[in-house]
Amino acid sequence: MKQAGLGRRFVALTLDWAMCSIVSGFVWVGSLGQGSFAPLSIFFIEVSVLTSLMQASAGQRILKLKVVDFQTGGVVKPLRILLRTFLICLVIPAIFTKDGRGLHDHFAHSVVVKG
Repeated sequence: MKQAGLGRRFVALTLDWAMCSIVSGFVWVGSLGQGSFAPLSIFFIEVSVLTSLMQASAGQRILKLKVVDFQTGGVVKPLRILLRTFLICLVIPAIFTKDGRGLHDHFAHSVVVKG
């Protein structure tokens, strides 16, 4: 189980955010578009659902990454995925632990690996 590098994880996050922003722009035009929580809401739903079902968000799938349990390498439980995604939305990943995982992965007992 080889942990994914910071660069690939950042690109995946950027792809997810860009896709959610585009969807938000098509769905909500005007006052609910720019400067609202619409892209963040879509991001939360997209990342939570896809990671729970397929072990990876859309951006992670494109870059061949997946989220696994830190100890077993198995599937992460949906409640821990929700916690992990919530912490990403709070920009908690910007703080890293000594093993190179973001705090969101530390609290969710998960890790992003190449896969």
